[in-house]
Amino acid sequence: MGCQYYAPASDCEAGCANTFTVAIPKITFGRGTLTECGARAQRLGLKQVAIFTDSFLATHHIIDTVCQSLAKVGISYSLFSDIRIEPSDVTVADGAKFLNSGNFDGVISVGGGSVIDTAKAAMVVSRYQDPVGAYFAPPIGGGKAVPGPVLPHIACPTTSGTGSESTSISVIRVMEYDTKYVFASPWILPDEAIVDPACCDSLPSNVVASTGFDLLCHALECYTARAYTKHAGVTNINQRQLIQGANPWSDMSAREALRLASDYLVRGVRDATDHEARDQLSWAATLAGCAFGNSGTHLPHAMSYGVTHLMSDITTEGYDTPSPFVPHGISVAVSAPAIFEYTAEATPERHLEAAGFLNADQQGATLDDAGEVLATRIVQLMKDCNLPNGLSGVGFTQNDIKALAASSIQQKRAILNAPRESNIDDLESMYSNALQYWT
Repeated sequence: MGCQYYAPASDCEAGCANTFTVAIPKITFGRGTLTECGARAQRLGLKQVAIFTDSFLATHHIIDTVCQSLAKVGISYSLFSDIRIEPSDVTVADGAKFLNSGNFDGVISVGGGSVIDTAKAAMVVSRYQDPVGAYFAPPIGGGKAVPGPVLPHIACPTTSGTGSESTSISVIRVMEYDTKYVFASPWILPDEAIVDPACCDSLPSNVVASTGFDLLCHALECYTARAYTKHAGVTNINQRQLIQGANPWSDMSAREALRLASDYLVRGVRDATDHEARDQLSWAATLAGCAFGNSGTHLPHAMSYGVTHLMSDITTEGYDTPSPFVPHGISVAVSAPAIFEYTAEATPERHLEAAGFLNADQQGATLDDAGEVLATRIVQLMKDCNLPNGLSGVGFTQNDIKALAASSIQQKRAILNAPRESNIDDLESMYSNALQYWT
C-alpha cells in the first residue's frame, strides 16, 4: 500500500504527518455488563457520582440497574436528566451547573449520543468555566483547546450507533446559529465504556435503523477519509488531535464494522427479538466509534448538519420530541449515496473496497464504477430499512439546496477530512443529487 493510507513514504507531501496516535477507552462489552458500573466506578476511586441520562431513561430499569450497582459498593449518586435529543449549548450549561452544585468526583453517562456528548461538554464547562462555544473552531467559536483533564467518565450507550463512548468528540447545537458543531479534545475521551447490548432490546425498529445508519456512515467515512499522511503534521505532540485522517487503526475497525452492518443491520431493524443481530450492531457501533474517534468523519456528517439546521414541519415516529425533528442517523444517511458517488473519483480503490465489505454486487465493476456500486448498495440498505427516500423524504426540495450548502460549508473540519476537495458549488450538486434515489 502507498503512503496515502498506511506508512509514510518518501513521496509523501512535505509538512504532512508521518505518525498517528490511537486512543480508546477501556471497553467492556456484553449482555449484563451494565451491572458492572459500580465496580468500575469503585476501581476509579469514585465516591460521589453524577449520572447523566435523559428524561425517558431516568425512570427506566436501565437506570435502576446502574443505581443499584453503585449502591451495592457504597457509591453515592445524583441524576441529571434534563437532556434534550440533539443537545444544545443551553443543555450543556445546565449540566455544568448541576456538576458545580455537588461534590462530584466522577460522571456516568447512560443514554444515546445526546447524553454522552452532553456529559463530555458539561465536564469541560464545569471545570474550566468557559462557555462551550469557546472550544468550537473559528469563525463560530474561539478555537480554544481544552486546557486539561476533566472528571473520570464511564460512558454507557443505550443505542447501537452513536459510538460516542469511544471518541474524544462532542457534537452540540449552538442555539445562536441553530445548528450543530463539533469540538474535540483527547481530554474528553471517556475513561471507560460499558456496552450492554441488552439496552437495545426494546428500541423501536426506526430507531435501530437511524442509529444503524449512523454507525454505517461512521465506518464508511473513516475508511474513505483523507489519509493521515495528507494532513498537516504537528510540531507539538500534545497538540495532536485524534481526528487525524484514515490510518491503519481506523481502517481495521471500520472494515469489521462495515461487515457487521451488512450482515445484521436489516435483521436488527426488522426483528426486535433477534438478539444476535442487535448484539452485533452494538459491537459494530463501538468499533465504528473507535474508528472515527481516531480518524474523523467527513462529508456525510458535515452535510447532515445542514439538514438538521434547516429542517421544518416534520415529525419522526418513535421519538419523543416535537417537530421539526430528523434523527441524526437519518440526516446523515439521506445524502450519503450522492456524496460517495462524488468522493469516489478521488479514491476509487477505497470506495470499491468499502462496497465489498458491504457485500455489494461488484460483478464486472471497474474502478470507474466504484461510486455507483457503493451508492447502489447504500440505497438498497435504505430501502430494506424503510428509510426516507433522500432529502425529499424529510421535506426538502430543490428550492432548499442553496441554503443547505450555505449552512454545511461552515463545517470546515469534516469537509477537509474528505478524500476529495469540495466547494459550495460541489455541495449544492451533491444535495441536488440526494433529493431522491428511487421512484
